Amino acid sequence: MESIIKILVICPRSLISELLISGFTQREKIQVVAHATSEEEVTEAFRNHTIDVCLIDYDAQGADYDCNRILRRLREGAPSVRSVVLLAQREHDVVVECFRAGAKGVFPKNAAEFNLLCKSIYCVHNGQVWASSEELIWMLSALENSYTQPAPLRVVNELGANLLSKREEDVVRNLMEGFSNREIAQNLKLSEHTVKNYLFRIFDKLGVSSRTELLLYAMSSRKLAGPSSAVVEASALAS
Repeated sequence: MESIIKILVICPRSLISELLISGFTQREKIQVVAHATSEEEVTEAFRNHTIDVCLIDYDAQGADYDCNRILRRLREGAPSVRSVVLLAQREHDVVVECFRAGAKGVFPKNAAEFNLLCKSIYCVHNGQVWASSEELIWMLSALENSYTQPAPLRVVNELGANLLSKREEDVVRNLMEGFSNREIAQNLKLSEHTVKNYLFRIFDKLGVSSRTELLLYAMSSRKLAGPSSAVVEASALAS
């Protein structure tokens, strides 16, 4: 029997939020455990509930929160929690920034198919990325651009400690450059089996389940490298 997916809905109180929550109550495999309208309520929800997926309204009118700041806090303080962002419009910069901040899926609010929204929640909960082909191209393009920038790859936890060993970072850098497992093995003078083992350990450490998710994680780590208030805020979310 499949477990119930416990979700936190983050959006201002409105007819749309009421309809969403009402719709989810009709789903046997989805349970809305809390509804937050501010960052303080998000923190309170995590203190009181076990949460698997966050559904965040990016640009709701009158919102008392910043979507990307919440995504960064989740990414640092609760990496096992997946997030789907509701967007009024599919804009290149907005989509890329959401994934950089830690979103695992984006969903257009003008899509009338509620079943498809539920499917996006199922998919991200199962470790997949929910995005259109065009949005994936946007992200891969942003990844290529981020690789050419001098900012170092540094994946840290909420305390600023490195999550990956030097060798694991070498594997991720090669992956970001587009090399296959065999090419990574040749570049690092390792066996292909050893490279696979490194990837399995990296997946486990970062709470990702695919190369695409790992690339997105690495891309966002480049942007967030160095001191950041998001790292400090994340400690409260993780407590």
